[in-house]
Amino acid sequence: MRPNSTGRVAAAALAAVLLLPLAACANDAATTAHGAAAPAGQQVDGPKVKIMVGGLDKVIYLPAMLTQRLGFFAEAGVNVELMTEPAGVNATTALLAGDVQGAVGFYDHTIDLQAKGKIVESVVQFAQAPGEVEIVSTKQADAIKSGADFKGKKLGVTSIGSSTDFLTKYLAVKNGAAVSEFSPIAVGAGQTFIAALQQGSIDAGMTTDPTVATILDKGLGKILYDMRTPEGSRDALGGLYPSSSLYMNTDWVEKNKDTTQKLTNAFVKTLTWMSTHSPEEIAAKMPADYAQGGAEQYAAAIKATLPMFTTDGVMPADGPKTVLAVLAAFHPDVKGKEGTIDLARTYTTEFVGKAVTG
Repeated sequence: MRPNSTGRVAAAALAAVLLLPLAACANDAATTAHGAAAPAGQQVDGPKVKIMVGGLDKVIYLPAMLTQRLGFFAEAGVNVELMTEPAGVNATTALLAGDVQGAVGFYDHTIDLQAKGKIVESVVQFAQAPGEVEIVSTKQADAIKSGADFKGKKLGVTSIGSSTDFLTKYLAVKNGAAVSEFSPIAVGAGQTFIAALQQGSIDAGMTTDPTVATILDKGLGKILYDMRTPEGSRDALGGLYPSSSLYMNTDWVEKNKDTTQKLTNAFVKTLTWMSTHSPEEIAAKMPADYAQGGAEQYAAAIKATLPMFTTDGVMPADGPKTVLAVLAAFHPDVKGKEGTIDLARTYTTEFVGKAVTG
């Protein structure tokens, strides 16, 4: 039964309150209207599921749209309506409010929400690394050589309390700089991030592809920390940092196992397909307007980010511990409560373990 309008408003309000400390995950070059739906894929005789994505055009969330474009949802026997919000936190809000059955965003939301009494789990883990890059303005390249040099600097993040904000703070503290010694500046992503870097509003900042590719192409910045690969994640954060994933309310998953398995089959098939095709082939399957810097640059952005993705949707064994350690360093709802977080409840491998992709 669909909740009445009063109930929906109340649920949305509660979701917003719960998510205040964990704001938007990284935005990217192009963003679409709040709650906008992507063109429907092939319709089949099967269950219907709505999935909210924290930015359909972001390379870090590429498997969502690619699965639809490849026709794998239909092949799996499920009708999926993909919707988009400019940030992962908005996708989570929609999930908690009951507007959608699934969300595509950063895995760290599941830990944050458990600390607040909400049980949400990653069902398919798309990525084993953040896909984030700390970019330093070319004007500051000689002054900022590591997180130790963040002292006294203005550092761009998508928003205060975001995943980029947490990662930035962790990189600072890990390298001996206190959080109070630099200024995090909310600059969004895409064109707003680029403009802030170009105008000197920030000295450095954290963002993802294709924004990274655009900045490098224009000669506006240089890479300080590259977390688009497993190796880069280990170097910067001390381990794998699982990020983009399909996460869902655990109660819904338990009541809809057949549908959840169909979704998992589709997404795992896409991840496997990605591992056997070139960046150019992947780019060719995506909507043309995602390649804002041109087809060649878009393919290069995919190539640089491709190593972050898993090939089977399985959560990396030590990944959750790394994410918990990062959040516990600063997150007001997690710090000091690490012992109360049950990481086993933040993800499941039940469905990826039985994925049928043929």
